[in-house]
Amino acid sequence: MKYQLVIFDWDGTLMDSVARIVACMRAAALDCGLPEPEAGAVRDIIGLSLRQAFPLLFGPLAEDEAEALLLAYRRHYLEPDGTPSPLFEGAADTVAGLHQSGYWLAVATGKAREGLDRVLLETGLGRYFHALRGADQARSKPHPLMLEQILDELRLTPAQAVMVGDSSYDLAMAEAIGMDRIGVTYGVHDSVKLCQHTPLTLIDDIRQLPRWL
Repeated sequence: MKYQLVIFDWDGTLMDSVARIVACMRAAALDCGLPEPEAGAVRDIIGLSLRQAFPLLFGPLAEDEAEALLLAYRRHYLEPDGTPSPLFEGAADTVAGLHQSGYWLAVATGKAREGLDRVLLETGLGRYFHALRGADQARSKPHPLMLEQILDELRLTPAQAVMVGDSSYDLAMAEAIGMDRIGVTYGVHDSVKLCQHTPLTLIDDIRQLPRWL
């Protein structure tokens, strides 16, 4: 195997949660008396930490406004709102198959760690991952600190790992430390944005990943 470690983004890469994130962000804005952002604008910031995303959607916010918005978003996301967020078709089998083939697996996500732990438990995928990083454990993407922490934890180099993600933030994060990267085209950013960060390849179905590796 060329790579020891495969690092996944979560939302938009393994889980089809984009519509739910958009719905919850718009609902949280209304709760806080802020302008309801366009769906496309919310899609574009998925992958960033919420604290970094807020100014891009709403402009500068006071600390108390940002905290209220954060709490409102989390409340909506944790409460059933009718917007499904299933794993992409084939994602569970792909993760399990890579694990069985001997790859080490990790997640680097814009979710808070608590949210990541919850979805890993709900989906049953937690047992396959060797390292996890959420947005509240490091600097937000596209800064590469998440990846650096994962590599340090597993005692690997960037050359031994590949990043798989659906956003330009995922690929820019890997590019910053010279890590190979693969873009998926079914998430938030299109192939034009993804190709700005010179991925090894683009795939339009997560089930193509094992064959490519």
